[in-house]
Amino acid sequence: MHLNPDQTISNQPQTDSQIRRTFWRYTLPSVVAMLVSGLYIIIDGIFVGQYVGPSGLAGINMAWPVVYVLSALGVLIGMGAGSMISMFRGEGDTGRARLALSSSFFLMLILGGLGCLILALLGHTTLDWQDAVGTTYEQGARYIDVFAVAGVITVTANALPMLIRNDDSPNLATGLLLVGAIGNIVLDYLFVGVLAMGLEGAAVATVIAQGMITLLGLGYFFSCHTGLKLSLRQIHLDMRIAGRSVVLGSSCLVMFLYSSFVVAIHNYLFMQHGDSVTIGAFAIVGYLMSLYYLLAQGVAEGMQPQASFYHGAGQQAYIAKVVKIAASVIILSGLTWTALLNLFPDFFIGLFSQGEPAIAAQAATGFKLHLFAMALDGFIAMASVFFMSVNQPGKAMMTSMGNMLVQIPFLLWLPDVMGVNGVWLAMPISNLLLSSIVAVLVWRELRKPAEQKALVVASAQV
Repeated sequence: MHLNPDQTISNQPQTDSQIRRTFWRYTLPSVVAMLVSGLYIIIDGIFVGQYVGPSGLAGINMAWPVVYVLSALGVLIGMGAGSMISMFRGEGDTGRARLALSSSFFLMLILGGLGCLILALLGHTTLDWQDAVGTTYEQGARYIDVFAVAGVITVTANALPMLIRNDDSPNLATGLLLVGAIGNIVLDYLFVGVLAMGLEGAAVATVIAQGMITLLGLGYFFSCHTGLKLSLRQIHLDMRIAGRSVVLGSSCLVMFLYSSFVVAIHNYLFMQHGDSVTIGAFAIVGYLMSLYYLLAQGVAEGMQPQASFYHGAGQQAYIAKVVKIAASVIILSGLTWTALLNLFPDFFIGLFSQGEPAIAAQAATGFKLHLFAMALDGFIAMASVFFMSVNQPGKAMMTSMGNMLVQIPFLLWLPDVMGVNGVWLAMPISNLLLSSIVAVLVWRELRKPAEQKALVVASAQV
């Protein structure tokens, strides 16, 4: 099948309509892929909430911050190496693009092994830090233990679809994730619903589904369907390219670690100022917020191949157009999702709750207080990906780190003043402050004179 030239990334002159069509060609599959990948988390939460109850929701929410490190490492590789692949393709250097791909395989093994070690050494300790006790602790520990053994699969399954997308196959990347999500639903029903294995069953279901993605994704890159076909003799580690991939992807790592940090510290503060029911309510709010966050991340990741390619080709004006489209979509969708959650709270809460009035009331409060600035959180995530896409790892890292650091003072102060409501409000208030700064940085980057981009190819060299 031959693609319409209007829907492919090109270093030839393009009209606004061609840029928009290309944007949506990459973004729609990316958004679907992110939402589908998010089903792993959300489906686990639905089955746990319905079959295990509030203690299970609290346990998985306390285990999630450390397990999410594995997903973060996969995104680091996928976004970092994927950016290198697209930049080299923009320069017309297929050989180096292939070398970036093969180097990413080594990173999956190395960082995946590191992630398993982190979970094995610190997994249970993170539950202690969050004051987990009783059944909540036991369920969380079982969930973590599964990923401590099979974490390499999780890292690889998160990285490969992003690499496939940067190989000009966004629909295939989405298809792989859909296969994994369907498998996860069936296996969750078996292990959690039928066999009553609790959180351990939810973890096993997720790992098996991710293993399906890994096998199919690796098979793709050794097939005739890829533009970067590899053979075993071509699998080499280039330390300079691998290092640059890590640097570029590190901002995404920090952004994902920020999410883990936020969940962990909120869990601790909710235990201090509330109870395990509050943690369960926070888990429900988090699951529903993650749907939007995944959509925003999908838009940002869909923007990335296009922005990286135009950067490699020195087409600055096209980058600005792509970013403006992405920002508009992210902000509008965030405002819409916030409105829906507040208009129909009972419906959304009922997906995860067995009808307990206390957890429903606290989750509804979370919708009002915690999510009113949700759209700005998506914009900040997009800005970090944008800076990474145009070979600005310092600004990307600053944006990601800022998202974490700006929030800390509010988390330390507001709960002492306002109790549980202060915990709910810390994140949206910090988003208001940080987004105003990040917006200025993005605007300045987009307004850089075209002449400064004339040397972009040289600056992107490894």
